[in-house]
Amino acid sequence: MNQKLDLEEIKDKLSAKLEPSGWALKLRSFIYSIEFDKIITQLAKSASEGKRFTPTLKQMFRAFEECPVNELKVIMMGQDPYPAVGVADGLAFSCSNTKELQPSLRYMLDEVNRTVYNGHPGSLDPDLTRWSNQGILLINTALTTEVGKIGQHYDIWKPFFAYLFDYLTWNETGLIYIYMGKEAKAWSEAVNDNNYKFFVTHPASAFYAKNERWDSNNVFVITNEIVEKQFNAKITW
Repeated sequence: MNQKLDLEEIKDKLSAKLEPSGWALKLRSFIYSIEFDKIITQLAKSASEGKRFTPTLKQMFRAFEECPVNELKVIMMGQDPYPAVGVADGLAFSCSNTKELQPSLRYMLDEVNRTVYNGHPGSLDPDLTRWSNQGILLINTALTTEVGKIGQHYDIWKPFFAYLFDYLTWNETGLIYIYMGKEAKAWSEAVNDNNYKFFVTHPASAFYAKNERWDSNNVFVITNEIVEKQFNAKITW
């Protein structure tokens, strides 16, 4: 009984936090489903067994809190949240908790400055809330991962992403999907071809290979060209 009451409280609080951005209505069916109960229960069970997860429950859905649904233009999908304690802030690649650039984000921002701004210094702010607020949904293939490990929660979050992409497929067209890495690419088949899809390597791969830069395939420039054509807007990276 207590567990059920706790689950309901978690879902009510989550739904309330999603109201301002407009996502509460879109995600409500899943949030109040048995599938979501299973996700929360499994995360709680893992934590009780000493397998802590990150980001915290409080920040888990920040990607949806910070990206207004009526401004949605781009879905940028990575692979895992940063696995170190206290680094992941709920927005893929963002580092607002620590204010320190992680290697993946540094490669991304360096590439933005090289391709979009012709090498002129641009923002190196590790907080990507500014991207989210402009209609970029910054998500990973799992909204959580086990502290110190990657790839641990992909299966846990599959029902949620199946629901999300089903909703977007039936309700949104002309969106820009940027898949970073093979785990993200695997979800591309869940999205209709009446959207724009781009596939790039995950920026962490450049770090592990000790490459001087990460090759974005000019995706930031191309994205802005499409945004200008589709939405009569321009993203300030």
